[in-house]
Amino acid sequence: MTEPETYLPSDDELRSILQAARAIAVVGLSSKPDRPSHEVASFLQERGYRIVPVNPNETEVLDERAYPSLLDVPAEIPIEIVDVFRRAEETPPVAEQAVRRGAKVLWLQQGIVNEDARRIGEEAGLTVIMGVCIRTTIERLEATR
Repeated sequence: MTEPETYLPSDDELRSILQAARAIAVVGLSSKPDRPSHEVASFLQERGYRIVPVNPNETEVLDERAYPSLLDVPAEIPIEIVDVFRRAEETPPVAEQAVRRGAKVLWLQQGIVNEDARRIGEEAGLTVIMGVCIRTTIERLEATR
C-alpha cells in the first residue's frame, strides 16, 4: 500500500488554523535565500507570522534566533504550528518534539508524508497536515475568499 500524497483538513479548518496561529516554528529552515524553506518562511513573515527557526546548523535566520531543536525554544515563545522541511524518515522525532512542545499543528511540507509522524501527532491531539506547502495553501485560500 502506498502512502497518500497529501493529508489535509477542509478549507474551513485550514482557515481557522491559519487565523489562530501567531508563531510558526520552521524545522529545517535554511539561511540560504534560494532554499524553499527560506522562501516559505519569508512569505510567512510577510503575512505577519512570527517565525521560529529550528536548525542546529543555524544561529539566526530572517532576523530571528535559530534553535537546535523544538525543545530548545524557550517556553515563553508559543508555537502553534510546526512547519517541517525535513526528509520524511526524519519526521517522527520532530512530531514527538512538537507534541512535547505543545504545538497544535504538525505541518509536513510538500512532498513529505510519514504515517508514523501523523500517528504520533494525532494520538496527542495535534492536527496533522502532510504533503502540502503552507505557502501555496495560504495563497490558494486567499484567492478563494
